[in-house]
Amino acid sequence: MSDLERLSFSLEGPLYKRLKLLCRASGYSNRSEFIRDLIRARLVGREWELDQEAVGTITIVYDHHVPQLNEKLTDLQHDNHSMILATTHVHLEHDRCLEVILVRGRAGRIRKIADDLRRQRGVLHGNLSMSSTGRNLA
Repeated sequence: MSDLERLSFSLEGPLYKRLKLLCRASGYSNRSEFIRDLIRARLVGREWELDQEAVGTITIVYDHHVPQLNEKLTDLQHDNHSMILATTHVHLEHDRCLEVILVRGRAGRIRKIADDLRRQRGVLHGNLSMSSTGRNLA
């Protein structure tokens, strides 16, 4: 970070106190890095809104005894093979499995894949976590 810009801004006293507490509770050693991370998080959110390239994980927990579910989940992943980077399958219990699917592509397409997977009968829980490729965050 050789090209730093200094900023000065004002906060109301109560908001400043909450900022200090939030920084400390989050484990940041200084407010500048905390504020940089807040800005980066907002930029990532904006990239998703603008359907920019993103990376993420789709995590699903499902009952593998539901008829045809394994085939449907596999078919959905094969239908989107160009965006699926890797899949990890874990046996949680006798009848429950967990899959973590790493994806890369347009944010809207990633959301659609996650929604399609979550909607399948037998999927008990699904979660999408997206991030930026970092291309526009430096």
